[in-house]
Amino acid sequence: MSTRLGIGLAAVGRPAYITAHRGPDLGANRTVEELERRTHVLLDAAYDAGLRYVDVARSYGNAEEFAAHWFASRGAVDVEVGSKWGYRYVGDWQLRADLHEVKDHSLGAFREQWPLTRDLLGDHLGRYLVHSATPDTGVLADTELHRELATLRDRGIRVGISTSGPRQADAIRTALDVEVDGAPLFTAFQVTWNPLEPSVGAAAAEADARGSQVVVKESVANGRLAPGGDDGSVGVRHVAVLASRAGVAIDQLAVAAALAQPWAWRVLSGAATPEHLASHVVAAGLVLDPELVEEVLTAAQDARDYWAERSTRPWT
Repeated sequence: MSTRLGIGLAAVGRPAYITAHRGPDLGANRTVEELERRTHVLLDAAYDAGLRYVDVARSYGNAEEFAAHWFASRGAVDVEVGSKWGYRYVGDWQLRADLHEVKDHSLGAFREQWPLTRDLLGDHLGRYLVHSATPDTGVLADTELHRELATLRDRGIRVGISTSGPRQADAIRTALDVEVDGAPLFTAFQVTWNPLEPSVGAAAAEADARGSQVVVKESVANGRLAPGGDDGSVGVRHVAVLASRAGVAIDQLAVAAALAQPWAWRVLSGAATPEHLASHVVAAGLVLDPELVEEVLTAAQDARDYWAERSTRPWT
């Protein structure tokens, strides 16, 4: 069995993240050894459920290392990994660190991080993305960096960007027009899309139409669209009502709505537990009425408000 669902390791590769309910989900023991064990349990469950795409990043603590060790023990040669560079994890494995990650989209950062990823993930690495590229960081206009990224493209690795913030669409459209030696450079995109923040949809569809592959992240809005995640907002309650009416869990409706987007090559489960993952696997088997999908999207917030709120979420 295969599925368009993938598994992202942002929630389990480091002790703190902005996903809701991490305390009950992960407990107090978040040593490197315990989180690696949990990651391997998740990856085993994902593989057995037919998932064949894993998302990691240099800034996700030890996520790349955890995945590499799992590959070595499981021998799962048919799994593709996408990783990202451009942030450094600086939390020193502390739950309440003053700072957890630092953004750096410079050529020097790429030259530092790429060999680390390459050596860990080897032939499993199918795509390498600029982490949270935005129009104002300069990374989409850095021609020297683009030329070095093109060496990865020319050896068969899809080069791309992940997007965050209210200007996701601008970043995608700018990236789509970047060429090196007459060929597109950026052909892989990872976007934030969910019923509360679907503003990137039109640009994602354009990327798909031009031959790029688009991966959806944060389809349950960092836990806001998960059981117990009701934050009192009108949008979340609207999706909850629709999920109840459809007879599915709220996270399943959110994931299924993402999978219903024709431009989505993969939709990531950000599960922290096997139970979360099992719910998302159920969602991958749902076929939603198009009218329900349209109704779900009426929960959308203004993108600027969504991202302003997200920026205040605590790392727990």
